Amino acid sequence: MITLKKQNVLVTGGSRGIGKACVGLFVKAGANVAFTFNLAKEEADKIVGDNKESSKIKCYRVNLANFSEIEKQVGLVLSDFGNIDILVNNAGIWKEAAIDKMTIEEWNEMMNINLTSTYLITKLLVPKMKEKRFGRIINISSTAGQRGEASHSHYAASKGGMISLTKSLAAELGEFNITVNCVAPGWVITDMTTDSLAETEIYKKVLSDIPLRKIAQPEEIAGPVLFLASSLASHVTGEILNVNGGSVLCG
Repeated sequence: MITLKKQNVLVTGGSRGIGKACVGLFVKAGANVAFTFNLAKEEADKIVGDNKESSKIKCYRVNLANFSEIEKQVGLVLSDFGNIDILVNNAGIWKEAAIDKMTIEEWNEMMNINLTSTYLITKLLVPKMKEKRFGRIINISSTAGQRGEASHSHYAASKGGMISLTKSLAAELGEFNITVNCVAPGWVITDMTTDSLAETEIYKKVLSDIPLRKIAQPEEIAGPVLFLASSLASHVTGEILNVNGGSVLCG
């Protein structure tokens, strides 16, 4: 039912976890897909190799803490694809730091990668979307951005900022037929959470806090992203779609 043929998609952080699952679903939906990666070059190249017969797909190495590098690589994406119809701001980091021990470098790293890169990539792609009078922007936030997270205040602040950015841009860009929405996952089994979930007590506690009694797989986040990118969600904008198994019940 969902088809995205002839549409161009950019997924940041597309070589692992949620981003990789998004890339896979967009390819299956018939879209042309560009995705960024930073460290996982072999994984990125494999994704391209596995999907190049099904869709136009290319990967771009980008350090999202380097703003000039972002501008350069987004320029290459536009040169290669012409325009981007669907943007998924997924790439991010999650690190622990108590407020009284957190350094300004740790704070800035979190903000730059999780929030400022989202602003900059969106800024660079919106002019073409406005010109075409079509765009779908989906930001990947977190339950932490809604309720906070002890010892991860910089992470929660970056994700809360992403939620506010989503709502603001939805109001600003709606007249151009550009929708801006957010998916807010809870715990997801990815490389980023592997070490924490490997601890038995943490795993049991996380599981007990989820009414569905299971931790999401990346594909369970990618599905709602695909929905928001599709024509099925054409009248949805400014929405924060919670995908957390019921662990945080907020609308």
